[in-house]
Amino acid sequence: MHEPTVQQPLMSGADILIQALVNEGVNTVFAYPGGGSIPLHQAMTRFRDKLRVILPRHEQGCGFAAQGYARSTGKIGVCMATSGPGATNLVTTIADAKLDSIPMLAITGQVGTASIGSDAFQEAPIVEMCRSITKHHYLVTDVNEVARIVREALYIASTGRPGPVLIDMPKNIQVAQCVPDFKTSFDIPGYGGEARKPADSDLENIVEAIKAAKRPIIYAGGGIVASGAAAELRKFAEMTQIPVTTTMMGLSIFPRSHELALGMVGMHGTAYANHAVYETDLLLALGVRFDDRVTGKTSEFAKEAKIVHIDIDPSEINKVKEADIAVVSDVKAVLTGLIGKLKDGKAVPEIGNWHKKLGQWKKDMPLSYDVNSPHILAQYAIEELWKAAKERETIIVTGVGQHQMWTTQFYRFAEPRTWLSSAGLGTMGFGLPAAMGAKAACPDKLVIDIEGDGSLQMNIQELATCYCEKLPVKILLLNNQHLGMVMQWEDRFYKSNRAHTYLGPIDNPETFGKGTGIGPAVRYPNYVEIAKGYGWDAMPVSDKSELPAAIRKMLDSPNSFLLDVTVPYQEHVLPMIPAGATVNEMIYQ
Repeated sequence: MHEPTVQQPLMSGADILIQALVNEGVNTVFAYPGGGSIPLHQAMTRFRDKLRVILPRHEQGCGFAAQGYARSTGKIGVCMATSGPGATNLVTTIADAKLDSIPMLAITGQVGTASIGSDAFQEAPIVEMCRSITKHHYLVTDVNEVARIVREALYIASTGRPGPVLIDMPKNIQVAQCVPDFKTSFDIPGYGGEARKPADSDLENIVEAIKAAKRPIIYAGGGIVASGAAAELRKFAEMTQIPVTTTMMGLSIFPRSHELALGMVGMHGTAYANHAVYETDLLLALGVRFDDRVTGKTSEFAKEAKIVHIDIDPSEINKVKEADIAVVSDVKAVLTGLIGKLKDGKAVPEIGNWHKKLGQWKKDMPLSYDVNSPHILAQYAIEELWKAAKERETIIVTGVGQHQMWTTQFYRFAEPRTWLSSAGLGTMGFGLPAAMGAKAACPDKLVIDIEGDGSLQMNIQELATCYCEKLPVKILLLNNQHLGMVMQWEDRFYKSNRAHTYLGPIDNPETFGKGTGIGPAVRYPNYVEIAKGYGWDAMPVSDKSELPAAIRKMLDSPNSFLLDVTVPYQEHVLPMIPAGATVNEMIYQ
């Protein structure tokens, strides 16, 4: 007798989508509901035992929280919003993820397929709007395709060069029913998700270039983080004794205290890293894209160097700087291969004189600030935070602005995925929601958001999410009542003419934001009271002698804690290479 055929139950498109996410290992979604996504949210309530849904207070909070989750773990961050304004509020976070190569899946509700193109209520053509800022995108028009599309989207987001993928789900597809096939295969024409491996000849060519070099430099970036190759980078550097400088995205991949570490290169990088790149004869560019904030005047960047460029994305090769040796490959595979070649007895030439020169530069051009200032300088506050947190498992997140750059300079990172910041897009408002996403992913780690007052206000509503969702993050608020980085450019290039960069109350429009003090006696808004209103612990500090104890109190608190630190607005982030300039035009003071 034949066994009776078991009839598979019908499922709605919304249930299929959520089931497919769970099947692929997704356990956290950052989602804000609306009319266009109600069925999706209803479906998520049926998976409460397998899926945590975190409700940010703004869709931009959804996207940046998903990024914080992804950046701190390497897993895909998933966010969801309704149609129309909910979807458009995700656009900035999608663009941010694209520029920083972050694996993210954005799911949006959409009006019914019959209404698309009719300017229906809360309709926005989100796929068309996001074509150039996603790695891939889908407008789902058949419920039978939902299971395949989810698997395909997650695969694309996480393989090759990671990036954001968008799934736009019309409401009628969310409620339509079918018998799903969760194991359906997929074939993506033109997309090779498996990373290429380096040819042996490529490795031999790189080894020969290293052997011939007298002044080699490793220039490493976010590709090392994405590849999970930090250990291989360190081993390779120590075997060859080649000094290491990083991009902002790669800041945590090589211990800042290591003798071979040169810190960050670029506009606000260390002077000695920039001089090293200017004089190098071999630039080993590993998982980088030669961003303009790194290169300055591109034609003068590493002008005398042979360039070896290794990147998983072929579109990056020769896009900005022409490479002498180009390898399209997973950077971890290349480093592993090079380590194997070096173990076979192929020696690196003596570069002791290069080390001596770099050592002298470090002595002559250190990162510095006025340690005798009676005020709490931001640099000092960040150093004190590092001293207090360095022995703990800590993830540092920042907003965007001067505080971000000072963090790159004065917080000494040692492990990958402990540094989360918006690099390529430079999005103010990134810090707080990204911190809560990181805390959701890593509940046992200390998560600290270093903020400026301008950046914090961009997504300050997420204070509520942290309290209600029990995500106890810390905020070190460096409060100078100004848009500090724009103000710095006003000082340097616009004769200090203040053009709407002062954030405090304007009592006298002719004099606001000017003077030599640290700002008005009355500071506005009162962030301590705002934080307390959201259920946070909070306290102000303006006395330099009280800062170390205040930082320890913040870190020891089991609750979300905001420390409002009064800092002077006259400080500039230095050194600085002006946009499009060269190391020879670096500003030191």
